[in-house]
Amino acid sequence: MFCEYMDKEEQSAQVIDGRVDAKNNRFPLCLVWTPIPFISWLLPFIGHLGIALSTGVIHDFSTSGYVSEDHMAFGKPCRYYKCDLIMVLGKHQQWDRCVRMASNEYRSRQHNIFWDNCHSHVALALNLMPYGRNANWNMLKLCVLMFFKGRYVSVLAFFQHWLPPLIIYGLAIGGILFAVLH
Repeated sequence: MFCEYMDKEEQSAQVIDGRVDAKNNRFPLCLVWTPIPFISWLLPFIGHLGIALSTGVIHDFSTSGYVSEDHMAFGKPCRYYKCDLIMVLGKHQQWDRCVRMASNEYRSRQHNIFWDNCHSHVALALNLMPYGRNANWNMLKLCVLMFFKGRYVSVLAFFQHWLPPLIIYGLAIGGILFAVLH
């Protein structure tokens, strides 16, 4: 099931410059993450995940039968993890081909927030490569990777992620303390 062969068009595809350009929404060879309103405010480690081609164009599975290209469902990425091309046999052509294969597969799938979702789409792409010679990527591994190793695109993105949960938890704790002490 590994993604091994590339056609001539894919072999001639050019990687843009490879640098992350958050201002222009370009994240070559990256996993990208953005908070989901309300859900991420209560559980800040949960969010929406996408994967970008070597050109920086993001693919994300957000609803049944639809994989968006270049327009994430919940807004621009807040965090990213830059993947190492050394970990991909076949380099950027292999990466792009496997991202496209995973996207094509997910265009026929039903979205389920608990098990067949954006994280599953990204895991399939990484498993097809196989990224890091590992074909066992899953939702949990991707959540942990993004939470602990993902970089924020800006200081504003950091606050976009953490301010809502801090306010909610602060109000909840303050309310509990107020109720207990009065």
